[in-house]
Amino acid sequence: MIKANYHTHSCYCDGKEIPQQYVEMAIAKGFTHIGFSGHAPVPFENTFAISAEKYSEYCSEIRQLKERYSHKIKISLGLEIDYIPGIIDNFKPLIDEGNLDYCIGSVHLVNQNKGSDLWFIDGSRQELYDQGLQRVFGGDIKQAVTAFFAQTNEMITTQKPTIVGHLNKVVMHNKERYFNTSDRWYMTLVEETLQLAKENNCICEINTRGIYKGRYNDYYPAKDIIKIMNQKSIPAVVSTDAHHPDDLDKFEGIYEYLKQINYKNILYLDDDGIWKEVF
Repeated sequence: MIKANYHTHSCYCDGKEIPQQYVEMAIAKGFTHIGFSGHAPVPFENTFAISAEKYSEYCSEIRQLKERYSHKIKISLGLEIDYIPGIIDNFKPLIDEGNLDYCIGSVHLVNQNKGSDLWFIDGSRQELYDQGLQRVFGGDIKQAVTAFFAQTNEMITTQKPTIVGHLNKVVMHNKERYFNTSDRWYMTLVEETLQLAKENNCICEINTRGIYKGRYNDYYPAKDIIKIMNQKSIPAVVSTDAHHPDDLDKFEGIYEYLKQINYKNILYLDDDGIWKEVF
C-alpha cells in the first residue's frame, strides 16, 4: 500500500522540526514516500520562507537523507514556490539550481496589477485578510477573488508547476462572510482554473490542513470541487501540508471520500520519477 505526503515544511522555512525528524516519523507511521516542499526564497523580509542563503543547504540535506534512508522510504526533493507577478514569476532558476524532483506552485499573496501592496490570504490571523482586502481591493471581494484566480491561472500557464497547491485557499478566512462558495461566479472561476490545470498537465493538490487546524470546514479544494476534478479526470495528490512531524498523517478521512466517489487519478512519485496511481 502506498502512503505518501508531498507537502512538507521543515525548520528551513516555517516548519517546526529538522527534516530528519519528519523522515523518521514518516517511517514510524508506515509511509512509503515523503516529499519535502519548503517555501521558496522570496525577495523581501519574511518569517515563512527558506532564506536565499540556506537554499543550497536545504537541497543538500534532503538529498543526503534520500541516500541515507533509501532502503526504508522514498524521499523526494521539492519546493513550494509562491507565484507573485513582478516579484516571483519565473520558477525555472530555483528548479534548476535545486535539481528538484517536483515543485508546488501556490498563491498566498495576491497583488493588483503587479503593484507592491499584497493581499495575504493565508496565515492564522483573519484580521490580516480583512485588512488586506480593504487596503488592496477597497473591500471588493469579487474583484479580489477574481484576482486570486487570475494570478493562479497565470502561474499555471506560464510556469506549469508539477502540482497546483490548495487552489481555492482564498476561501479560508472568508468563512461565508463576504460571499457564498456556492455562488455561480465563484464556481465559474474555480472551473476555469481546473480546466487550465488539466490542459497544462498539472496535478492538483487535495490539502487537509484547513480541517485539522480548525480554519476551514472542508478540504482545499472542497468536496464539490473534488467531484468536478473527478469528472474532468484531473490527476491529484493528497497532502496534509505538514508543518510538524505529527501532521504527516492527518488525512482527515480524505482517502475514504475519494474511494467513495471512485476517484481514480490519485498519484504518487515512483522510484523511476514517474507519477503513478495510488489505487
